[in-house]
Amino acid sequence: MRLKFTSKAVILLALAASLLSFVKFDHCYKTNWASPDVYVHACYSDLPALFGARDLIHHTWAYSSSLNAVEYPPLTGVVMWATSLVTPAGNNSYRFYFLINLLLLGFLLIGTSLIMAKLKPEFRYLLPLSPAVFLSLYINWDMWAVITAIAAIYWFEKKHFEKSAIVLGISVATKFFPIVLLAPIVLIFLRRHQLKRAIQYSALTIGTWLLINLPFILFNQSGWWRFFKLNGERGADFGSLWYALQLLGVFNANGNLNSISVLTFLVGVSAFAVYFFGLARTPSLASVAFTIVAIFTIASKVYSPQYVLWLTPLAILAMRGAKDRKAFWIWQGSEVLYHFAVWEYLAKFSGSHFGLEPKAYALITLIRIAATIYFVIAVSTRSRAPQMVEFLSSSLDG
Repeated sequence: MRLKFTSKAVILLALAASLLSFVKFDHCYKTNWASPDVYVHACYSDLPALFGARDLIHHTWAYSSSLNAVEYPPLTGVVMWATSLVTPAGNNSYRFYFLINLLLLGFLLIGTSLIMAKLKPEFRYLLPLSPAVFLSLYINWDMWAVITAIAAIYWFEKKHFEKSAIVLGISVATKFFPIVLLAPIVLIFLRRHQLKRAIQYSALTIGTWLLINLPFILFNQSGWWRFFKLNGERGADFGSLWYALQLLGVFNANGNLNSISVLTFLVGVSAFAVYFFGLARTPSLASVAFTIVAIFTIASKVYSPQYVLWLTPLAILAMRGAKDRKAFWIWQGSEVLYHFAVWEYLAKFSGSHFGLEPKAYALITLIRIAATIYFVIAVSTRSRAPQMVEFLSSSLDG
């Protein structure tokens, strides 16, 4: 009976967050996403923008063009295309397309919240209550990858490794970011002296991803490749450490940003591995996944506002108790600050009479990154200390 009540409460909170998010986007919905309103009112969404820009309004297959294919992995492209097929034509087609995808994303938030309640029952209400989540919920299709990534972590913790690997492969075929979860997964298996299982898990994940991608590679190769091409060619972009430093005049990649970004990520993962193998006990995947994804977002060439949807569930899973709440809310506050900063910065270049100055935007970007690092250190220090004390105690007793 208590479990049912808990589930109902979580569902109601997630539903309330979904509705609150719609209120936040309502101004743009009413004005049909006119510029500069989308930036001034911080209600921009890729959902209607790409509906027109990628010719989905005419039901064009998402990967039919090498120049105008959707800039996402296959399963997201399929969702974008499929929802366009059931969108009524006419003057309100942009609104209908937004509402159809909004409804699905709302259900995904509810589903993710329910999985989170099983993984972290003591913080079961925190995901739908996180302000950065409902502010960003309807910017993009990221929740399709988030729910599968969280489900993969859930099955991993239940030791259903085959299910976990398959679901993770599906997640990577939806948005590529969950691929970085393989790093802590492999490290966990190695600490358990399960090299064979690490290889099997990785092979099944990559195999699932390849199986989903193969039809697109065979029949729409140039359209499928556009996602990788655009990411490879992208320079320092909004929200990234590199873009902020560039605005401040202290960094210029000179065409080497891909190498710098990858190297930064590898250094971060290596530092994490040193920390990881210094723990007295092998931690859960749920407790360390946030750190790896945070390193990935810090090293990345871009940080879109909806990326907080990736990070928030993992941040909640990384928390060990009430003492981590302060660090969590400080980090959430920085994400909320950044959310409004990026739109007001873009407003300056879209015909608005006011907007955020470049150096102020750069400073807020660095504040967000610093808050992310602060949260990583807070949960890592708290998780390491008791384990190291236990390890030293047992050593002395021995």
